Amino acid sequence: MNWEKLLSAKRWGNEDRFAGNQKEARSEFQRDYDRIIFSSPFRRLQNKTQVFPLPGSVFVHNRLTHSLEVASVGRSLGTIFYNRMKDTDAQIDERCPLLCEIGNIVASACLAHDLGNPAFGHSGESAISYYFTDGDGAVYKDKVTAHQWQDLINFEGNANALRILTHPFAGKGTGGFALTYATLAAIAKYPCASVAGHNKQHIFTKKYGFFQSEQSGFERIAAEMDLIKVQDSPLVYKRHPLVYLVEAADDICYNIIDLEDAHRLKILTYAEVEGLLLPLCNDIKMRARLNEIEDDDAKITLMRAKSISTLIGLCANVFYTEQEAILRGDFNKSLMDTIEEPFLSVMKKIESISVKRIYNYSSVVQIEVAGYRVMGGLLEEFIPAYLQNNSKYHEKLVELIPGQFLTTSTDPYSKIQTVLDFVSGMTDIYAVELFRKIKGISFPSMS
Repeated sequence: MNWEKLLSAKRWGNEDRFAGNQKEARSEFQRDYDRIIFSSPFRRLQNKTQVFPLPGSVFVHNRLTHSLEVASVGRSLGTIFYNRMKDTDAQIDERCPLLCEIGNIVASACLAHDLGNPAFGHSGESAISYYFTDGDGAVYKDKVTAHQWQDLINFEGNANALRILTHPFAGKGTGGFALTYATLAAIAKYPCASVAGHNKQHIFTKKYGFFQSEQSGFERIAAEMDLIKVQDSPLVYKRHPLVYLVEAADDICYNIIDLEDAHRLKILTYAEVEGLLLPLCNDIKMRARLNEIEDDDAKITLMRAKSISTLIGLCANVFYTEQEAILRGDFNKSLMDTIEEPFLSVMKKIESISVKRIYNYSSVVQIEVAGYRVMGGLLEEFIPAYLQNNSKYHEKLVELIPGQFLTTSTDPYSKIQTVLDFVSGMTDIYAVELFRKIKGISFPSMS
């Protein structure tokens, strides 16, 4: 792979508009960012759980604030890489005029990386999968192909993000968000079909990156940028290099920010958080600076900022020094897993404590359990209604599905996806309210 091909500004659904026009295309990646940030799916992230239940009196991060922070870190990672490239090659802008846009490409991809995640955090994905493996949805196995069934029983937010960004939803035009090919490729952490995913031998097959419905579209994206194809059936590619920066930005943010939220919610003490963050600050004057601050939240804010800065520098350095292996498709670890010691050991300790103390905290588990009941309950109503539609009750349920999601296809897989598009896009609050109303637990207000 080479940067000249990898930074394509060709726009999905409008491929001819800027084809070959490199100078005019310099601002196209910034337009990607703006299109995402002004979109309805992005705004809905404000009411989708990141880790902790949506806030009452104590503010914690939601999917939207997380995505904004990841985009900020991603832009820094990309900009640092470009600056180092320019320092070592004075002619780089002439040979690769879009390299200066890497920060904008990565920021746009970071902004969109969670668009496909359903309500209730990662448990929302599991709840959808569970409906097909162990719930009423198991009856549809014989109505779809083996590869389509893998999409359903392993519902994947990453693949759903690509669908949201490229699928021509009814009345929305033919190009989806019409993002650049480079931004779309930078989102695909696992560029393989579902039947090839969940193979932890390779970093690019740990999960999967596109549904069967979007496979041909992803092949177009991969061909445009000469991504390395591993195999045709099932389809597998090596990652676009910028995926590593998007992944690193996400890793940096959730590892550090979850500690900050845990302290605000009194799950972790100040002393515990300080013990984890202080070694990452990499600043011999940090202890003295902390002694000048009285408020514990302010102290953690300072350590959080310094820790993120340290990790950005470490990950950017790995990306630069391992650039040849990454471009060959031979780099089989995340950037975070290859940072230098002692920082790597500190991050492993943070990960361990987060799993034990944060991700298994009672309120987090409660929202996950609720997610199973709510998501499963919605699917068990809407999927039979849309596929069968053989009663007045079914007709009324189908009327609740917005027209943009409906399909003219009679194919069961496409009709199931219609319902999944509707349900996976719901916010936590809307999903709970709709579940309660259609189950008769509460009655709709007339106001």
